[in-house]
Amino acid sequence: MTEVTDFPRAFAAAFGSQDADGLAALFAEDGSFHALTGHWANGRDSIASGLRNEFAGLSHHARLVTGKATVRPIGPGAAILHQRYVVTGLRDASGADLPRIGALLTAVLAAKGDGWMALTATFGLLEG
Repeated sequence: MTEVTDFPRAFAAAFGSQDADGLAALFAEDGSFHALTGHWANGRDSIASGLRNEFAGLSHHARLVTGKATVRPIGPGAAILHQRYVVTGLRDASGADLPRIGALLTAVLAAKGDGWMALTATFGLLEG
């Protein structure tokens, strides 16, 4: 990702295709992620493992629709991203469809090597 604004689309594409390893690759090797389900992970391997569990359950059929984003530079090669999504396709433990929800991805991003990656991110539920 050469532009910081590429991150939200890459996140949504990997989430929608249930690519846990692809999502984890969006993070620094020692990055951290607080997932929609509440799972907290440190490091790419832990992030990928937690996401595989999420994709095996609640988010097995989930897709993200990208909404409004705000990127705020915080220094050379660093930014904070706030990206709104609508999450569809969530299912409860019995397999029944759940209503769509609003979610917010907040990430601290840094330009490293060949692109932007998350140092830390939280993907949480939005009220209403």
